[in-house]
Amino acid sequence: MPEIELEKARELGFCFGVRRAIKLIESAAKQRQEIATLGPIVHNRLVVAKLAQMGVRVANELTQIRDGIVAIASHGVSPELLSQIQARQLGVIDTTCPTVRSAQKAAKKLAEAGFGVVIFGEASHPEVKGLLGWAGDKAVATLDGEELASLELPRRLGILSQTTQTRSQFTEFTKRVITAVAPYAQELRIINTLCQETQKRQEAALELAERTELMIVVGGRNSANTQRLAEVCSPLVETHLIETADEIEEGWISDRRRVGVTAGASTPDEAIDEVVARLESFAGGT
Repeated sequence: MPEIELEKARELGFCFGVRRAIKLIESAAKQRQEIATLGPIVHNRLVVAKLAQMGVRVANELTQIRDGIVAIASHGVSPELLSQIQARQLGVIDTTCPTVRSAQKAAKKLAEAGFGVVIFGEASHPEVKGLLGWAGDKAVATLDGEELASLELPRRLGILSQTTQTRSQFTEFTKRVITAVAPYAQELRIINTLCQETQKRQEAALELAERTELMIVVGGRNSANTQRLAEVCSPLVETHLIETADEIEEGWISDRRRVGVTAGASTPDEAIDEVVARLESFAGGT
């Protein structure tokens, strides 16, 4: 097999929000505090497994946490859930990403001003569930702007996005929403709540995909920002989303000379390094 030209994206791996969340949890765990995270702290099973070794467990429901400290994941939660945590008199470590927090504040401000809120995002995603809670009872989350034409919505609407969506998709969604509600809407406000760190990773991955013959995207399959990286690359070049280096198949690179590697914002450095090492081992080094 000929040597490959292996290149990593200029922006990849942990973002500041994820680093902050992990640092907060690790610091508390080192003090031997009993910690349960409400859902995985980030969507990466390697990170969750490492924290588990430090005694940090994952609870899927608040009812599973009876004492000790509850850690709010980087995706954030709704104000209702915050109230429930306070009512249980549990200690709290809030690792909500600052960018997600800004989106929550934007949703709350719109709701308080009497706007119905439309969120471009996956309704089942933890971040979006939290945003819906901050956006009031007139909020809706969808990936299809056209379906809004069949809903009864207020005449004043605010539009924002799940932080990890792509800029191009949010732009197209906004256009569809405007078309759908134009016959009756009185006022529209569009707030850009996209995460700039995520956008940088998407742009860097796109640039790399344009000059390679294969892209490897490293990260959790349940990670929204990692999925977006695969989505932006796949129209341009063969793309594989993997969680660990063990998933790489030698056949992927048998006829490829230029291979690119990128990684989601919740992917640890060691996972990226292991992927690079495995790719180099297949081709005898670079």
